[in-house]
Amino acid sequence: MASNPKTLSFGEVSKHNHKKDCWIIVNEKVYDITPFLDDHPGGDEVLLTATAKDATIDFEDVGHSDSAIEMMDKYFIGKFETSTLPAKVNHRQPSPTQAHGGGNESSEFVLKILQFLLPLLILGLVFALQSYGKNKDAAPHES
Repeated sequence: MASNPKTLSFGEVSKHNHKKDCWIIVNEKVYDITPFLDDHPGGDEVLLTATAKDATIDFEDVGHSDSAIEMMDKYFIGKFETSTLPAKVNHRQPSPTQAHGGGNESSEFVLKILQFLLPLLILGLVFALQSYGKNKDAAPHES
């Protein structure tokens, strides 16, 4: 990393949003990833869609390896001035409904219950069919 990094505004960073000049913001740091676009395992399009916004959440959601995170140091060009990020593109802070789960908690609970009950129901059905088949075979045949 640079020993005395410069501070960059959103206006400056957002100009660098194409394949020949690509900067991204991750964790309040700015990276010039232009030389890395062709080498990115997910392709350059993923990186290009992360420009002109705070890409921290996008970056963290992917779950990058430690070596990938260390590799970022060579692309570091400066700090990001967070106060210059327009509210409409501020993807760093989750909305209050996302932060607390909002109405999502009940649907997650139902999903967990179904994940538990569905295999039990299938298992019960298999045993019932197997038992029915054995009972049918054991019944005397009328001639």
